[in-house]
Amino acid sequence: MTGGLGIDLVRIERIRRVLEAHPTRFRSRVFTARECQDAAERGAGEVASLAARFAAKEAAMKALGTGRGAGIGWKDVEVQRTPSGAPILVLHGAAADRASMLELSHWRVSLTHDHETAGAVVVADLERSQS
Repeated sequence: MTGGLGIDLVRIERIRRVLEAHPTRFRSRVFTARECQDAAERGAGEVASLAARFAAKEAAMKALGTGRGAGIGWKDVEVQRTPSGAPILVLHGAAADRASMLELSHWRVSLTHDHETAGAVVVADLERSQS
């Protein structure tokens, strides 16, 4: 049974502008080293990749019922890739604690982008069925 659902859209140009104005600060505050490395490997698609990951973090926070808040930091939500390249969501710290408290597990994430917009949908299941 679905226990958490979040969706977010972000304009890629917005992320590009922030990266141009504060390249190191924005990356280090919002993304893990692994996320930065994965995005950099996308070459010309780096900004779109970071924008999609940003959207995934926002969507995950919505699925947790907090939005940005409740002590959950940007790096508490991480987008990794499976060996086949599919995105997966990994929760750390306060995000993992909140998910456990809400009995949310089996997180799924879908990322997308075109030339202007990046988006993400995040779904989490309840660990046990509620009657």
